[in-house]
Amino acid sequence: MTPLYLFPGGKPKCVTFSYDDGTVHDKRLVEIFNRHGLKATFNINSGMDYPEKLKKEEFAEVYAGHEIAAHAEFHAGLDRCATTDAIREVWNDRLALEKSTGCPVTGFAYPCGQYSDEVIKILKAAGIEYARTVKEQHSARYIPGDFMQWDATSHHRDALKYIDAFLDEKRPLLQIFYVWGHSYEFNRDNNWDLIENICSKLAGRDDTWYATNIEICRYIKAIRSLVAGAGGKMLYNPTAQTVWFMAGGWEFNDIRCIKPGETVSF
Repeated sequence: MTPLYLFPGGKPKCVTFSYDDGTVHDKRLVEIFNRHGLKATFNINSGMDYPEKLKKEEFAEVYAGHEIAAHAEFHAGLDRCATTDAIREVWNDRLALEKSTGCPVTGFAYPCGQYSDEVIKILKAAGIEYARTVKEQHSARYIPGDFMQWDATSHHRDALKYIDAFLDEKRPLLQIFYVWGHSYEFNRDNNWDLIENICSKLAGRDDTWYATNIEICRYIKAIRSLVAGAGGKMLYNPTAQTVWFMAGGWEFNDIRCIKPGETVSF
C-alpha cells in the first residue's frame, strides 16, 4: 500500500502566507503573524523607492523568522520584457536582497501574476526554486505539480470562505492553506481586523505545520525524491530532509519518519 505522506511532525495540514511589495505596513503584519506563531513569505522588489517602501537596511530585522523572496527589481512584467532585461530584473533583485539579509533568496512572486514559459526558464536559470502566481485554487487540497506555477488558496479578502472546510477536514490528507495579498490593502481598506481574524482561526493547531513558502517547496520536493521499493513496503530517502509518512493506510495511524540517507521497511 502506498504510504500517506505527512508534513513535519506527522501533521497533515500546513498554513502559509505570501505578501508582496515590501511596504512599511509589513511591520504591522509581521507583528500579527509573530503574535499568532505564523510564518510568511515577503516578496520584495528591491529597486523600488517611495515613501511607503521599507528601506533595505530594515529588511533583516523586520522580516526575521520569515522568508524574503524576490519580486523583480523594478516590478516589471517579465513576459513583456526583452530577455536580457528580464534576467537583470530577477538577478539584480536576488543580489540586493541577499546583500540586505545575508541569506540566499530563491523564491519568487510574479509581478502582476504575469509569466510565460520563457520567463520560467529564466527564473530556473537564475536559481529560483518556486514562483507564486496570482491565481487561486479556493481549496487547501491543491498541491502544485510545478512549483514554478504555484497558485494560492485565496487572497485574504476571501480567505474566511475557505477556512472552515480546511479546519474541519479530519482525514490525514496533505493540505496547504495559502493566503496571499499586500499589507497596504489592510491600511487602505481599514480592515486589519480581517487578518487578525484569519490568523486567530488558523493559529495554534496541533495538526498544522506553520511554514514559509520555501520550506514547503523543499519539503514536498523531498517527498517526491523518495525512492520506493517495487513491493511498496520499502523507502529510501536520498535527500537531506527527514520525511514523515503514515504506513499501512490512515486507519492504522502508524506515523513514521525516514531520515536523510535512511532505508525503512514497513
